[in-house]
Amino acid sequence: MSARVEQQNTITRKNLVSSLIIGLIVGLLAGLPLGWIAHQFYAERRLTDVLVCREKNRNLPEVQLQSLCGSRF
Repeated sequence: MSARVEQQNTITRKNLVSSLIIGLIVGLLAGLPLGWIAHQFYAERRLTDVLVCREKNRNLPEVQLQSLCGSRF
């Protein structure tokens, strides 16, 4: 019979820190472009809604337009 020595997989603090740093870097690289794209989509959609509302109600004074449609920015 041969004696098998099993290596124990221990998690060290160094491994945890490096995994955390790698996870943060990957998250930033993936999250920043996705967040920017989502923001651009929302901003364009909001601006379109405001401009359409203003066009439909163009005979109203500016104060009423702002309360009804919101501001462009």
